[in-house]
This record gives sequence, C-alpha cells and structure tokens, in this order.
Amino acid sequence: MVEQLSLWLVATIGRLGYAGLVMLMAMESSVLPLPSELVMPPAGYLAFQGKMNLWLALGSGILGSVLGAYINYWVAARLGRWVFVRYGRFVLLSEKSLERTERFFAAHGEIATFVARLFPVIRHLISIPAGLARMRLSKFFGYTAAGAGIWCGVLLGIGWLIGRLGEGRSSAELDEYARRYAHHAVLWMVPLCALLIAGYIVWHRRRTSRAATVRG
Repeated sequence: MVEQLSLWLVATIGRLGYAGLVMLMAMESSVLPLPSELVMPPAGYLAFQGKMNLWLALGSGILGSVLGAYINYWVAARLGRWVFVRYGRFVLLSEKSLERTERFFAAHGEIATFVARLFPVIRHLISIPAGLARMRLSKFFGYTAAGAGIWCGVLLGIGWLIGRLGEGRSSAELDEYARRYAHHAVLWMVPLCALLIAGYIVWHRRRTSRAATVRG
C-alpha cells in the first residue's frame, strides 16, 4: 500500500507539473487535510531525475502556500471565526486545533505567521487568527512566503536526497526515509524557531524603545 502510494504521488506530481504543485500546496495551506510532506518531496525526487527544475518547484510551492493561506485569511477577515468552528469538521478541523493556533498567534504576535509555517498542524491554520486580527497584508504575505520557502526547501532537499539514495531501494524504503527526514527536520526547527522568536522580541522592544525616545 505504501509503495503504491509513493509511486502514485511521484507519477501524479510529474504529470501535473508546476501548476499541480501550486494547486496541491494551496490545498495544504488552506484547511484541507493534505500534508506538504506528501507533496514537495516527490517534486525534489523528480528534480534529481532532471524531470523538474528545483527552483521552479520551490517557487511553485511558495506560491501555492501563500494562495492557500490567503484563502483562510480572507474567510476569517470577512466572515469571522464562526465559519471554521461550525464547518471545520467537514475538513477534519477541530475547534481544539483552532484554539491552539489562536493561542500560538496571541503569544508570539505577527511573527507567528512565519514561525508556524515550520510546524505541522498549526502550519495551515495560522492564517486564520492572522485574518481575525486583520494583520497587514504586506506583512502577512512576507512572513508566509518566508516560512513556506524554508519548509518547502527542506522538503525538496529531502526528496533530492532520497533520489540520491534511491538506487536499488524499494518505494516503501524511500517513503520511510522521507518520513524520517521530515521528522528530524521538524525537531531541528524547534531551537531555530525559539531563536527567531527571541530575536524578534528583542528587535521589537528596541524599536518600540527608540520610537518612545523620539516622541519624548
């Protein structure tokens, strides 16, 4: 079953091309339950084989992520939280997951839009509290694109590495490599994100202090 799924994903993404990557990553960044770990590594694998361009695949992944995130942002800003609470169950979105994401946004501010892109579960939901808060779109797009770029790059790198290791290995073994490397990548993201949040807090406080001094 796993082997068939892996082969199907590679074949499907190879057939859909860059437009397919944009569409699938837009789905992943909205409330639809489609993990990016199933989308971007096959593109990296195809890039290793010379069937896709690595940079175009990265750009497609970023564009799709931003588009999908903006759908959530727009719905939250226009219609409010109740839409996701009432209808979220139809796309496997629980109110508990939504509340967890809202707490993360409240605790870390606007940079949460960037940091959350590096973690599962809250990755595709963080745009909801951003929309509810009416976060400035220039910041929303910038933070979302930056975070999505890092994560898509990591997953493409995993796919590329799997391509190098793939000779003489079954698809099931390659799928196991993909899940293992993606898990390790998430673990490495934890201290990185802690440093980013700490740096942002220091920068924001200094900027606020300078602004207060100028006004004084």
